[in-house]
Amino acid sequence: MPAFLKKILWATDFSDEAQEACLYAVNFAKELKANLIALHVVPDFSPALYNTSYTIKGELAKRVNFQKKEARKKLEGIMKAKEKSFKVLIKEGSPSKKIIETAEEEKVDLIVIGKRGLSAVEKLFIGSVANQVLRHSPVPVLITKKCIQKPGVKKILVPTDFTPQEDTEREYAWKLAKAFDADLTLLHVLELHDYEFSPRVLDEMFDALLQKLRQRKKKEKQDIKVDEEVYRALNAALGIVDFAETHHFDLIVISTYVRSKLERFFLGSTTEKVISYTHIPVFAIPPVKK
Repeated sequence: MPAFLKKILWATDFSDEAQEACLYAVNFAKELKANLIALHVVPDFSPALYNTSYTIKGELAKRVNFQKKEARKKLEGIMKAKEKSFKVLIKEGSPSKKIIETAEEEKVDLIVIGKRGLSAVEKLFIGSVANQVLRHSPVPVLITKKCIQKPGVKKILVPTDFTPQEDTEREYAWKLAKAFDADLTLLHVLELHDYEFSPRVLDEMFDALLQKLRQRKKKEKQDIKVDEEVYRALNAALGIVDFAETHHFDLIVISTYVRSKLERFFLGSTTEKVISYTHIPVFAIPPVKK
């Protein structure tokens, strides 16, 4: 199968989470026969320099240049340790903006980034660099967290809510499954919220959704294992995470679609919630531009 992810961008701040992301970036590049680019962004101090003396400006400039040189050395060391050749880029500015800018300039097909844990206030009002990249990236984003599992991909979970976006999710998931020789599971979460239903009604809803899930057209000449599941939960995000972790999946493939900008601003998308709750890597696909 021809490579569908030909160029991968790994963004790093040298944290433990970024090192975990590196393992996945290298593994994906190897399995997909893709070129790998490593990017580190040094903070831009220029807005803070307007009213400072030339001496302070000079000292800060020296410090920034020193950080850039050290970052390049670190990345070259990682390249040698991983025995993987990749392009090294060092930039200065806002990390999320530079990551998106670089992805567009280099015409990458995937961004790989690690995500740190955040407080509830940070998640609601400012988000992380990973969240900002997720919201503005023109290409899929693979978001990982620090964990003990190996970066192999043998079980892929594809949540679906029967929207048009699911066709794109399934296409990416199928290609990833082919590349990694992995099994696919298509999941629909029956959201119960706070409603109470009789066992009979729940069973009927469950069976109807499972039938709908299984009736959809499957990919032609499919030679990978595909299962369909319906799972009951209070909401979609919790259901996806619980099912994925209970059944030991290696990757979740899901789009970042939300119904409105207001919903995303106040609540975050289901994808963002899944990323916040789970330790399993998430392959997040941006909305298809019309």
